[in-house]
Order: sequence, then structure tokens, then C-alpha cells
Amino acid sequence: MINKICKIVFQNGTILKGTSLGYIGTTGGEVCFNTSMTGYQEILTDPSYSGQMITMTYPHIGNYGINDEDVESNKIQCSGFIVKEAAEFPSNFRSKISLDEYLEKNKIIGIQGIDTRMITRMIRDEGAMNAVISSSELSDEELFKTLKSLPDMNGLDLAKKVTCEKPYYYKDLESPKYKIAALDFGIKENILRIISDFNCEIKVFPATTAASEIMDYHPDGIFLSNGPGDPAACTYAIKTVKELLGYKPIFGICLGHQILGLSLGADTFKMKFGHRGANHPVKNLENNVIEITSQNHGFSIDHENLPENVEVTHINLNDNTIEGIRCKEFNAYSVQHHPEASPGPHDSRYLFDNFIKLIESKVYA
Repeated sequence: MINKICKIVFQNGTILKGTSLGYIGTTGGEVCFNTSMTGYQEILTDPSYSGQMITMTYPHIGNYGINDEDVESNKIQCSGFIVKEAAEFPSNFRSKISLDEYLEKNKIIGIQGIDTRMITRMIRDEGAMNAVISSSELSDEELFKTLKSLPDMNGLDLAKKVTCEKPYYYKDLESPKYKIAALDFGIKENILRIISDFNCEIKVFPATTAASEIMDYHPDGIFLSNGPGDPAACTYAIKTVKELLGYKPIFGICLGHQILGLSLGADTFKMKFGHRGANHPVKNLENNVIEITSQNHGFSIDHENLPENVEVTHINLNDNTIEGIRCKEFNAYSVQHHPEASPGPHDSRYLFDNFIKLIESKVYA
């Protein structure tokens, strides 16, 4: 592990000094915080973090190392990683390399040895903000110059950056029961794995795919994936989903949830600092059960001006933001949280069963 002096400068003028972690260089993005105690490998490889720098609130990260199985995509997706202390000598029977080696291999710049509690409180008080990390340039003037060049997350379309380049089949199944068309806005591996386990053939389509191409596949159901960035900027996806409403049952997660809401006529807004972690309480309004959920989002569907045919099914108990919607008219529903977790609890896993039941109902046969 190379212990070079490293700096992080924030949009509000705050400057912190620590030591380098991972690749040596300069990076920037919107800083967010994640309250998960484990699952850092899944978090790092979640495409929904594209364009963001992740602060882990748990102080000791990397103690069980990095393995070959716990990935949600083929690379680290975030632009930077901020921890209090990274484990230099991990211990786990599945561990292959350390966190530091993993970040370096993926050319991801990180910083450690700083007060992550202070960063978390600052973001909670002042809201999400851009920052720059550098282990190669220590001039405050130059770092703030780089900071000013960073784009704002509002209006930023990142789905195009992380989506697949062309359609592909997730797995070859001998005799699949159903065909699912998945629009990839930054889809996680565990989502595909769970849907496939229901004996479903999944064809994954790029985010910009037209509705006609999806219809040509003749799916039994349509899935709208998670992903990064501002949902309102994905005008092409909103148009596609509008054209698909009523064609087949639709299920959306995270960015897919927001895009479904926008296609139904709802509005979205940027949250002060978002929800990211594996312990967020959500209330299911249909049965009044509290579900502990995994979350990763910085935008939300607005309560105001919800269309009459859109029903709120779940709310977040920390701030009462919308966590789930349903439109019976079009057999479409979605949730803001992550029922596939990875990392996190499995309280909301039933939502995948509901998708299959909706398809089995033969309403659209």
C-alpha cells in the first residue's frame, strides 16, 4: 500500500488531508454517503454510483477483502472512494486481493485517514455536493479549478454511460417459462440472477432502445432497471416506457421506478442527500408491514401532482418520500428501494414474485 499524502476539497470550501488509497491521481464527482457495514464490493460495482464518490460511514472497510463472486457489474463504477481506514491485511477464505489492490487495479482513486463522520454530517446539513480527491496534485488552487469544471448531477444523463452497447441474453435456458425484456439503465447482476431463477429468459436491451424493438422480442414482461443520474434527463427512456404502457406487465426498480413515474405523468426532484445503505425502513401501505431495505438513490418521485391512476404503495419512514407506486390501469408497478439487496436484507424479495404472478395472470395474453 502506497501511503502518499492525499487531499479532498469540497464545493463549500472544506479541505481535508489524508493518505492515498488505490490508484494515484485526481478524480471528482458528487459525494454521497453509504451507511452499510458490509457489502463494499457490491457497492463499488453498482452502476448506480457512476459519477459519484462514495463515503462509507462504517469506519473500517476492506477487512474481508475482495473475491471473484460479489460483483454487481464488470468493474468499479464510482469515481472515488472515501473511508476512515482501509484494511491492509484482509482475512477471509474467499479473499483474493485487498481493497487497496482492487481500487488500484481498476484505476479508482481513494482517500483514507480522514473523519468520515464529519463528511457525513456536512452532507446531511448542507446537502450533496461535488468534491475532488487527489494524490498527485496538492495545490488547493488547482484542485478548486478542477472542482469548478465538474458537472452538476441535476440534469445529468448517466444511464447512457453505463448501459450495455447492444442487446444480449443473460443466460441460455433450455425451456424457459417466460421471456423478460430488461431495459438496462445500469442493471445489477443480482437482479438478473433472481429473475432468471424464476425460469425466465432475459434479453437485456440498451437504455436507448425503441419500444418497437422491445415489442419485436414479444416478451411476457418488461423490467426497468436501476441506474445513475437524473431520471428526467432520460427523455428517450421515458418516451419508450410511455409507448410500452399497457402492452405487457412492467416492473421497475430505482431509476426504473422514477422513469415509470415520469412516463405516467408524475414529477421527480433531487433529494438533499439521498438514501444509501442497507437498513432503511419502508412501510408497505397495503399490509402496514415495515420492511428493512437496501437503498441507493439521490432522486425521488414527487408527492405533488401525482396522476389519479397512480397509487402510492410504499413510503420511506425516515422522510415520508415515495418508495413504491402502482398503476393498475397498465399493470405497472415499481419501487425506489432494492428488493434484490446485495448487500442488504431480503424483506422486499416478494416484489419479484409479484412480477411473475402478474405475468401468470394472463391479463395481457
